[in-house]
Amino acid sequence: MLSGCFSPKALEHVVIAYDHSVTRSLVEQLLLNIARSHHHQPVHFTAISSIAATFNYQFHAGATPPLGGLDGGFALAPIFGGSIAENPTFTISPIEGEDFTQRLLTPLREGKLTLLLRQGVDIDLLLRLMAGEIRTTTNNQETAYYNRPADQIGYPKFRQIVLHLSRLQDNNQLYIEPLVYDREWTLPLSSFSAGDFQTLENNYRVIVDADKQIFTIQKRSIGHTVITNYDPTTISNRERLALQAKADRWPPNDILVDIRPDNPGGEYPIQGAFRLRSFHGILNFLGRSIANEPEYHVDPDPGTGIVSENPVRVLDIIESTIERPNAKLSVTHEGHYYSIVDEEKRSWNQESFRLLYQLFQMTVTDAPRGNVPSITIAK
Repeated sequence: MLSGCFSPKALEHVVIAYDHSVTRSLVEQLLLNIARSHHHQPVHFTAISSIAATFNYQFHAGATPPLGGLDGGFALAPIFGGSIAENPTFTISPIEGEDFTQRLLTPLREGKLTLLLRQGVDIDLLLRLMAGEIRTTTNNQETAYYNRPADQIGYPKFRQIVLHLSRLQDNNQLYIEPLVYDREWTLPLSSFSAGDFQTLENNYRVIVDADKQIFTIQKRSIGHTVITNYDPTTISNRERLALQAKADRWPPNDILVDIRPDNPGGEYPIQGAFRLRSFHGILNFLGRSIANEPEYHVDPDPGTGIVSENPVRVLDIIESTIERPNAKLSVTHEGHYYSIVDEEKRSWNQESFRLLYQLFQMTVTDAPRGNVPSITIAK
């Protein structure tokens, strides 16, 4: 009976304890690698790929004479006892080789950004972390504005563009939708038989013009995601095809932006694409912003108006020689403390670090890793 009571309670305690330990380990690794980037040192992550915990429950019972000896009578005093032994085994795998390349060095794709935006993440927070630059086109001239404080012209422009999109998002006037378009082919009727038409109708829409002896086949496709100030379904199919063709010419880590005049926010038109960083690039950006290239305040463009939030730093990490008493998270590296402090009502800093954690989890590949050495620790 006692072992039956012990087992569920022990399991509940251990699952919560392991969950807390694994999460804490990853969170501290993230902050530690930002500190390493600040010191121009290589980053390194170690993943806990498995935990196996074995419990040994023992219960014993017996009887003993009373403490007063035989003079106390012949009644026996019962003895009950029990013990629990825990034997956990952790498998720790360093992120190295091809896994390191795929998770940390490969630029993030547009699908990850759109997935997070659909969860309600602020677009200004997300783009300030993920995007390394925006490339705009004016009069067939392409210009790159870098999300790096050292770029004294590009950085303020990048921030103003992101703030403008944030204002549209706050007013529910921003669309982040995939392009849905139709491709068409026109062919002579004589080129296909009746059986061919039946095959085509399974995958295409077929429109026959008997008078002109031609037929048109249409296929609906879903293309790249585009950030706009209008509903993409309201523009013509030709315009959607043109946007898709433009996005096809860019790398897969670019996401198209098309803010047009005569629509909400059209006072500040934007045509171009955000180029997303790798996760390693995000860590380097945050490491440089601690002291080497600190971010600074940028006012919105006059055409944007008032924005609800415009923090100076996307993630404020404080470097100090003593531990901050009000730190939400802190690690030590090279004789300094690196802390995340957030005293604002909305907790922008904590939200930013939570988003960084989510981005890292979105790079996860299958574990265990075949040819990467792992470490197994038996407690």
